[in-house]
Amino acid sequence: MGDILFLAHRVPFPPDRGDKIRAFNVLKHLSTNQRVHVVAFADDLADLKRANELKLGETRIVWRGKSQAVAGVQALLTGKPLSLTAFDSKEVRETVAGLLARYPIDTIYVFSSQMAQYVPENAAQKVVMDFVDMDSAKFKSYGATTGGVTGWMMRREAKLLGQYETAVAARADASLLVSDEEAALFRERTGAERVHAVGNGIDTASFDPAAPFEHMPAGDGPSVVFTGQMDYRPNIEGVTWFVEAVLPLVRARYPQATFAIVGRKPSAAVQALAAHPGVVVTGEVADVRPWLAAASVVVAPLKLARGVQNKVLEAMAMARPVVVSRAAATGIDHGGTIAVGETADEVAEAVAGLLADPMRATALGQAARQRVIDHYGWDAKLAVLDRIMGLGAPSAPRRAA
Repeated sequence: MGDILFLAHRVPFPPDRGDKIRAFNVLKHLSTNQRVHVVAFADDLADLKRANELKLGETRIVWRGKSQAVAGVQALLTGKPLSLTAFDSKEVRETVAGLLARYPIDTIYVFSSQMAQYVPENAAQKVVMDFVDMDSAKFKSYGATTGGVTGWMMRREAKLLGQYETAVAARADASLLVSDEEAALFRERTGAERVHAVGNGIDTASFDPAAPFEHMPAGDGPSVVFTGQMDYRPNIEGVTWFVEAVLPLVRARYPQATFAIVGRKPSAAVQALAAHPGVVVTGEVADVRPWLAAASVVVAPLKLARGVQNKVLEAMAMARPVVVSRAAATGIDHGGTIAVGETADEVAEAVAGLLADPMRATALGQAARQRVIDHYGWDAKLAVLDRIMGLGAPSAPRRAA
């Protein structure tokens, strides 16, 4: 059994955001049986120092400093998707070639479609492509709701990236998506055959209300909490809609209710929401668990959501009552242990109803925790990888997209 080369668009450590959480746990799982070498980009200066923390085979971290403007010009000049030109790097290409020459690598695990460009042409290795989500579908949704030049770029990205995803899947030995729904959509739009759903899990020992962490003092009124990366468009749009359309309805019944937006890199639009009554924007916090534990209700009011929302699994694991949009609930086998609403009235009623009935809220939270314990352990979710990684070697060399 040979080594694995793991290519990631972002350093998979620490597991403190959605893509890093999945990448970290996949990497941890793969490294139990085989030596794994890692090549990853860093877009945070702190991540440049993470190589020794991964404790794997050879690990190379490359700074991604290319601006969106430069990547955009390159995309237009080359006819490629911006998602590819933004991650195009001569250094990474040379690093990958060097690792493949030095080590007995028999499998290349590609995490996110941006990294598929580094799979060599005529690669003899088995290629496992973890798309996670179908990014072209995300850009198609963006393009349908955005006007002007930005909307045109989004529609262009959806088209070109969709073509690229199709080509990559045709050459890969296995294509992975994060949910059955996402896998079905991918098959429908690409015609790909070797497609597998490999879901996300949750560390229920860490995300446990009984775990050791510093608790926050109780506030004067009920607290509604949202957690997430706050420079990410779906999160920005979700909290903006909640503040403008839902929170006033909740505060009409509970004037002391607060809404905490917890997450790193809040955009200017998110920071401006702090001017609304009852809204708190925290920025980056060392640990989201104290905020979740203190929440009367956790919300995920996303209008656009792909795959499985880790923020929802984390809140469920912390035994909190959770209210989500239908989009945010997609892909989660919640068994009715979270409340789902779509309109502002529906979401506000679900939140206010839980605030009005603490016993029901507690029971719902406890049921949600038990649900993730029963269905969302990482070992169980990633067991399918053992079968996928054991697929036979390609019968003939494949050309990378």
